Amino acid sequence: MNKLDPRSPLVLDTRELGRRPGSQRQVSLSVPAPADLGIEVLSVPEGAPVELDLRLEAVMEGVLVTGTATADLDGECVRCLEPIHESLEVTFQELFVYDDIRDADGAEEDDEVSMLDDDLVDLEPLLRDAVVLALPFQPVCQPDCPGLCPECGVRLLDDPDHAHEAPIDPRWAALTRLAHEPTDD
Repeated sequence: MNKLDPRSPLVLDTRELGRRPGSQRQVSLSVPAPADLGIEVLSVPEGAPVELDLRLEAVMEGVLVTGTATADLDGECVRCLEPIHESLEVTFQELFVYDDIRDADGAEEDDEVSMLDDDLVDLEPLLRDAVVLALPFQPVCQPDCPGLCPECGVRLLDDPDHAHEAPIDPRWAALTRLAHEPTDD
């Protein structure tokens, strides 16, 4: 396991809780968004401010982190490719287990358990999971976005009366050429 950098904006020191169950601390901070916080078509831009309101609470097994994160999202509509700019607020809660308690239990390594590292909490995986799971799978600019014309690519929301001539059945296409040929009468 790599050592956490206590200077990182998403790493918090929990030593002042003193491992006394019931002791707690409220934390409000603004941190720059890490890279790739989102999905391909909708994400928090790297370095954009993410507002965190957290409660760190010491419990018997470790530190319980409960909070909300608020950030602005940028992306594009999957139907019409128009830009999307909206706000996102997510809530999360995670128990970070003391590393010495886990070692004393002789438990096997488990990727599903969040661990404290020298009483430091790394919020980045927690924030990433909360944000990505809250995003829509296919974001749209509005719920009834009609998308783009499949023939010419016109945005149908801008031109709702957009239409093309009915396509000619390829089996009859040769007959249309006969209608345009000159006759020898």
